[in-house]
Amino acid sequence: MNIPPSPRDRETGQCALTDPASVGRCLHLAGMVTLLLVHPAHPAGAQDAAVLPVPVAHWPLSGHATESVRGAITTVHGKVDFPSTNSGASFRGAESWLEVPAAQAPALGTNDFTLAVWMQSDERTGLVSGDLASQYDGTRRRGFHLTLKSNPGVTSNQSNWRHLQFGIDDDRASDWRDCGRPGQALFAFALATHEGAVYAGTCEPDLGQSGRVYRYTGGTNWIDCGAPDGANSVTSFAVHQGSLYAGTGKYRVAGSSLPESPNTTLGGQIFRYLGTNQWLSCGRLPSTESVGGMVVFRGALYASSLYKPAGFFRYEGGTQWTDCGTPDGTRVVPLTVHNGFLYAGSYDRGHVYRYDGQTWVDCGALADNTQTYSFTSYEGQLLVGTWPSGRVYRFDDLGRWSDLGRLGQELEVMGMAVHNGRLIAGTLPLAEAYSYEGGTEWKRLAQLDTTPDVKYRRAWTLTEHQGALFCSTLPSGKVFAFSAGLQVTHDHSVSSNWHHVAAVKSVNTLKLYLDGQLVSESARRSGKPFDLESDAPWRIGTGKNGPFNGQLADLRVYRQALEPAVIRGLAAQSPTR
Repeated sequence: MNIPPSPRDRETGQCALTDPASVGRCLHLAGMVTLLLVHPAHPAGAQDAAVLPVPVAHWPLSGHATESVRGAITTVHGKVDFPSTNSGASFRGAESWLEVPAAQAPALGTNDFTLAVWMQSDERTGLVSGDLASQYDGTRRRGFHLTLKSNPGVTSNQSNWRHLQFGIDDDRASDWRDCGRPGQALFAFALATHEGAVYAGTCEPDLGQSGRVYRYTGGTNWIDCGAPDGANSVTSFAVHQGSLYAGTGKYRVAGSSLPESPNTTLGGQIFRYLGTNQWLSCGRLPSTESVGGMVVFRGALYASSLYKPAGFFRYEGGTQWTDCGTPDGTRVVPLTVHNGFLYAGSYDRGHVYRYDGQTWVDCGALADNTQTYSFTSYEGQLLVGTWPSGRVYRFDDLGRWSDLGRLGQELEVMGMAVHNGRLIAGTLPLAEAYSYEGGTEWKRLAQLDTTPDVKYRRAWTLTEHQGALFCSTLPSGKVFAFSAGLQVTHDHSVSSNWHHVAAVKSVNTLKLYLDGQLVSESARRSGKPFDLESDAPWRIGTGKNGPFNGQLADLRVYRQALEPAVIRGLAAQSPTR
């Protein structure tokens, strides 16, 4: 897009703009710029006025990788496509990103700052999105990230799906806080964040009980959203096409060395949430008593069977499910999406399998483990949790796995997720939480369930919500939450369209804007300001949360917290420069 020069006010040295498209031209003029615009959300004739500073860094990402304000060194890694001068840069895969040395990048320190960028990421590609921009030193736990975050494969759940997150840290962490027990839960089998709330799917195994769904309302409070059917558990969640889906099952409680449930009602059904306590049946998985994992892959919803006979199915709408087969009749339970493929862990052989939409490929055994229990993506690489070694492995290539170490003396690695730059995992038999320290080192954070006189305690599954990581436990049935640094999140699925994103850090708050509108805000607790000074490089299109996978355009960095009117003006422009 060619932007004509704007008239410069001779007395004030500022640019008076009535066309939002003219803002970009004025950004390259020295000094400050006055932005006057008519915003489409305002009444006719209403005007916003704001002072717009020149950015301290600006990557148009249009036809090239050049930074246009200071000429910062920007190194292209892998294949980043710049199709034309009128479209954003295309990032695809773990090796596709831009790097800026710390000495060339904006020094953030304790300053206020704003990141503004256009993004587009298509959820139908089979590529899960990650960091738009980041600077994070994992050793010092210091830096920031701006990400479009999904968490598939957290045991049996797709616990977050395309949520905007903006986080900062300089090695601060909260204690784990007790968020209460949903209903009469033995544990929350499923956790997911949807439309601004955390939902828990419970196992309630006693006579006269059934698995239910609850919505978290703060403190230790949960609202009952009903029981989809009569089975003792709601075993799995996924968000698909803007709706929350839940799978049900008869969980064999004896598998956790507890008395078996007297409720013999079979599950194996999947339901769509209609609101309040209403659930619409989407059919039963053939020959399935308990739903295992669920995940969205290339725009379609997939589900598996927890118990034998093995089953793996694709949702066709209504109540129809297509049997897609399993690898050699092996159960595939946890499901995730990574780098264009669907991956599945097995409860039978301790292998991991890869699915391309047509056929399965065996990715190999993970040492002498008999179950592969959970997944996450960390720094663009696929990680897997195991039983009975209590270790995490990194997928390097077909048949090649790297051992990332054992979590204390634990036997099983359950839910894993990257939270504000930190890799966190839960375990069995002590229901402990660990953070990854690099190499093969793991740091014990806490024991979450201390129920006496039981063989197994589980830190089962995880979800992120309002800047915190939530973890469910067995057999106390409680949910706990933990925060690393300070993070603000927009806990709603973002569509595949072009969107303008602005992340604002001020002395006491973080704010997220989507398409010019404030969508989330998080306040800093008392204490010294966050210091983000770092020797780590800036990275555009990747970070601890993995590769972005999509298109980015017009990335700007300001060393101040921009006013809402200015952000609305930036969002009113074209996403392609």
